[in-house]
Amino acid sequence: MDNETKLKTLLSEYATTLGMSLKPEEIVIDHSKDPSHGDYSTNFALRYAKGLGSNPRELASKLAESLHDEIIEKIEIAGPGFINFFLKHDALSSVVEKILTEGKNYGQGAPKGKKIDVEFVSANPTGDLHLGHTRCAVVGDDICRLYEKAGYDTTREYYLNDCGNQVEHLGHSLRCRYHELFGEESELGPDDYHGVDLIDIAKSIKEEYGDKYLKDNKESHDFFISYGIEKEFSKIKADMANFGVKFTVLTKESEIRKGNTIQDTIESLRDYTYEQDGATFLRTTDFVDDKDRPIVKADGSYTYFMPDICYHYNKMSRGFDLLVDVLGSDHHGYIGRMKSALMMKGYSADTLEPEFVQVVRVFKDGEEVKMSKRTGKAITHRELCEDVGIDAVRYFFAERAASAHLDFDFNLATEHSANNPVYYAQYAHARCCSILELGKGIAIDRSGALLKEESEKSILKHLNDFPSMIENAAATRSPNKVAAYIHKLAELFHEFYSKCRVVDKDNLPLTSSRLALIECVKITMENALDLLGVSAPEKM
Repeated sequence: MDNETKLKTLLSEYATTLGMSLKPEEIVIDHSKDPSHGDYSTNFALRYAKGLGSNPRELASKLAESLHDEIIEKIEIAGPGFINFFLKHDALSSVVEKILTEGKNYGQGAPKGKKIDVEFVSANPTGDLHLGHTRCAVVGDDICRLYEKAGYDTTREYYLNDCGNQVEHLGHSLRCRYHELFGEESELGPDDYHGVDLIDIAKSIKEEYGDKYLKDNKESHDFFISYGIEKEFSKIKADMANFGVKFTVLTKESEIRKGNTIQDTIESLRDYTYEQDGATFLRTTDFVDDKDRPIVKADGSYTYFMPDICYHYNKMSRGFDLLVDVLGSDHHGYIGRMKSALMMKGYSADTLEPEFVQVVRVFKDGEEVKMSKRTGKAITHRELCEDVGIDAVRYFFAERAASAHLDFDFNLATEHSANNPVYYAQYAHARCCSILELGKGIAIDRSGALLKEESEKSILKHLNDFPSMIENAAATRSPNKVAAYIHKLAELFHEFYSKCRVVDKDNLPLTSSRLALIECVKITMENALDLLGVSAPEKM
């Protein structure tokens, strides 16, 4: 248990003795900014004294007298009732041995016994990925990395919409491009896909099949759809794999629609349906939706909501405790209706939780860039990764909360300076590697006993916080908290390096301790960067 969690647990237990039920995660513990005020502080007494019929200083004094633990050197009361904790040096330095022993496993949480399905990206296979997909990919993948590091059993799922109007338009668009290659005029409709990538796909059909599919019939209709889906989705898979994103489960809408699944599901929901103007509606307002939703149109076809209901029932049938859907910000209305559909089957409303991702804008030289110079179209995922690098895209897209709009600074992302946060962090890791190489052959001191400088203690405290940061970031699905941790670690390391000489052959004991500290920074930085899918280079 790290020091911050230990202090929260002690305060939670103390609250219980006062008749107050308070979870550790509800208690705020801060790093003291001034070393003279201790290592950690809390506003516990200020926050809860009134509810206990006491004043803050009185409560703080009683707590200071009652709270005892092996990690605490002393407790002081400050101001109107702040509580400052001074920890024993061993409580800080013991993290050195822990990190060196656990290595890549440092920060790994114990198994939670909870299964979580995270569905993200799920882009229609009708064209190249855009930057909204990129951000969903970063957020979804980083959430999965956090869940896994925190000890949850996590499934990464992609839902492939291979049915419906969008793939009908894909097939028609590809058919038009194919006919054009044989000198025939074809007109794309306003809802068709005008991307130049379909011309390349049409060329591959001509090369492989010649004029076989020039005749318009059911065979050619189905062929253009299936071939188009296969080619477009193969590009999506390649782009995601190159981006460091892998999915463990692929579910196709066509599989959900097989057999009598949809009809049987509608029948099972009859207690919540009614007919209006020839259409069938689901009474989602009986639960948490703001209006009832149609599931069957007047012409007998299904709305997109109906197979989505079956899909979410399918996910729950696989034994998940929680479903997380990573969605664009324009899907807010979707969650209420889907929660309602799940509640109709007896699932709780919090079985499904959304993670909404806001839009991305790209700026270069101070001006917003909407179009690619190469294609004249909107900038694609692939182009941005090629232009600025995968590490920069992943880090910049993760460091801001998903619920906030993201303005991507192209110039900053390609700048090799401390102003660029990903460069700043990776440079810290690379510098650690070069220092360790310089001290190669010197045995390291795993005790951390000589690490007494304030800059060293600040690093030790931050290293101690890594496991609790992971738990918090996973619980709140906040990859941006990892980015904030990384930046702070790099900052503390650079500050330490500017003040303390690491390799001093005239003082080998201190050198041994500081080399151990550098190794711990290196390991933790690498583990943290990995949570964001960002590399940790040894040289820059």
